[in-house]
Amino acid sequence: MTKTLKIDFVSDVSCPWCAVGLASLQTALARVGPDVKVDITFQPFELNPQMVAGGEDTTEHLHKKYGSTPEQATAIRETIRARGAELGFVFNLDKRSRIYNTFDAHRLLHWAHLEGRQLALKQALLKAYFTDGEDPSDHSVLLRLAESVGLDSARAQDILASDTYAADVRQQEQFYQQQGIHSVPAVVINDRHLISGGQPPEVFEQALRQLAQA
Repeated sequence: MTKTLKIDFVSDVSCPWCAVGLASLQTALARVGPDVKVDITFQPFELNPQMVAGGEDTTEHLHKKYGSTPEQATAIRETIRARGAELGFVFNLDKRSRIYNTFDAHRLLHWAHLEGRQLALKQALLKAYFTDGEDPSDHSVLLRLAESVGLDSARAQDILASDTYAADVRQQEQFYQQQGIHSVPAVVINDRHLISGGQPPEVFEQALRQLAQA
């Protein structure tokens, strides 16, 4: 008997470990096959909610926020690149020279969920930023990505030109913060079981199998 698990994937489109975590979860889902069905919703989390327009230099930002030296930042980038390569996700982090505000991307993702195209848009946003080095706060980029996954471009433009879904995104952000989630990715299964960080596929696979049998 197939069992459906509810998954809330709390993440940001500018979080490299979120890209790793999603690729890892999808690898695990491929391994468990048709015995486990999942209903995934991507929930908003902003790593840098106060980020200024135009963003900040990545190396400078990481030094200011975490105290990372340029050498440490380079080592972390290589670790992330290697983890992505293992999972089939391409990180071109030399192209990711700036970190941007992602609130509008989350508003589009909220709408994409209502339209049944949230996973496709999430993957397009992660690729645009981490593989292609594009700006996820740029409305022209967001419009092109929305259209590329089959969303109505005129409606997307209306959303971006207004504050549509802003209250919904903030409400969801506050909800998960109140649940104690202060770092991402945070994968919540059936509203009860939390898997934190960019875990390897084996961790997700084991959890999925155990919860499906429970």
